[in-house]
Amino acid sequence: MKQEQISLEDFIAIGINHWKASVPIREKFSLTTEERRPFLSDAKDKGLTDVIILSTCNRTEILARCKNEEMLIDLLLKHTSGTREDFDRSGFVKKGEEAVKQLFRVSAGLDAQILGDLQIIKQVKEAYDLATEMKMVDSLLHRLMQFIFRAHKRSRNETDLATGAATTAYAAVKFAQQRLGSLSGKNIVLIGTGKIGKITCKNLISLGASKVTLVNRNLARAEALGDRFDLPTAKFEDIREIIEGSDLVIVATGAETPVITESHVRGMKGKKKVLLDLSVPRNIDPMVGDLPDIELVNMDMLSDTTDKAYKKRQKNIPLVEAIIEEELDGYKKWLDEQKIVPTIIALNNKMEKIRYAEIKRFQKRYPSQDITEVEILTRRIINKIVAHPIDHLKGNQETPDLADAIDSIFKLKSNRK
Repeated sequence: MKQEQISLEDFIAIGINHWKASVPIREKFSLTTEERRPFLSDAKDKGLTDVIILSTCNRTEILARCKNEEMLIDLLLKHTSGTREDFDRSGFVKKGEEAVKQLFRVSAGLDAQILGDLQIIKQVKEAYDLATEMKMVDSLLHRLMQFIFRAHKRSRNETDLATGAATTAYAAVKFAQQRLGSLSGKNIVLIGTGKIGKITCKNLISLGASKVTLVNRNLARAEALGDRFDLPTAKFEDIREIIEGSDLVIVATGAETPVITESHVRGMKGKKKVLLDLSVPRNIDPMVGDLPDIELVNMDMLSDTTDKAYKKRQKNIPLVEAIIEEELDGYKKWLDEQKIVPTIIALNNKMEKIRYAEIKRFQKRYPSQDITEVEILTRRIINKIVAHPIDHLKGNQETPDLADAIDSIFKLKSNRK
């Protein structure tokens, strides 16, 4: 019995990202690592074998081998607080080659809010590692990811896309620098010392900030980063007092609900403050932005399109697109090869079975003979016999009738896909 045909058309991508969905919508569809686990378990229960979930501040996207887009959408809605109306208005569905190409472009940084984003490939690898851990990656998705990772590596080595390439954290710090005129001498509070917090802290220092106070609910984590950069720390319980004396507050935690609310900033007197929220879901209550002398900035307000480095990176987009096309073609070729592999294996096995039977017959007739040379000779003969049909198969992978013919001629049971 033949298995299903392998094809790019097996893939579907669905998701929500920054191109059409604002932060309030994106946060509804956000999935933490722990929330992705039951999603993948559910997908497995529904018979899916290849599913990868990417959820960042700018996107929640799923690529899967799936025949039914509604199944994926239902899973997304079940495991998030997003509604079908939200998805229909702001989401996307891509099928086949376009679905696969979406993950290529995201991984290379072409689909990022900050062109060439340095963080996205790490997030893709983490998503792949989780899918692998949950046993939701078979050979087709595994091989696809190798082509995707190679496309990313080539985009960095063969183009200037990475030249001056930024991250969202860097764009946020640059934004603050423009708003404040300079970071030097400004009182800055950084709340959150995880991955994004550490990158943000490094960027603050590199762009001239010196008066930075680190805050984390886990004070030990803040102190560890403070020791690294020789910066002071503060307890989260003292956050109102710390914010009151600040010029800039940057919040980048993994909290599911706001850590800064109106009560933390209402009634403050003095200078105007800039508050940057780098989290999705948002970590600063949107109502804070309505308070006097407060400028609240979220992810959607950040951009590097006016930066000179961006314009240089932008010129490399066609080069990266060409690399993606080459690697995608490589994957399509590999997929075509998989269609004939069962026939090649079955042909070799059939010939080896015949060879083995004949050698056994020879041994019975001439038990005293050394068959080493016979083994070598017969193996060489078999290899020469099968070489031509195998080469012909490899040269005509797109012609399924040829593999059918070889299956029939040699009476193979290849179970070919």
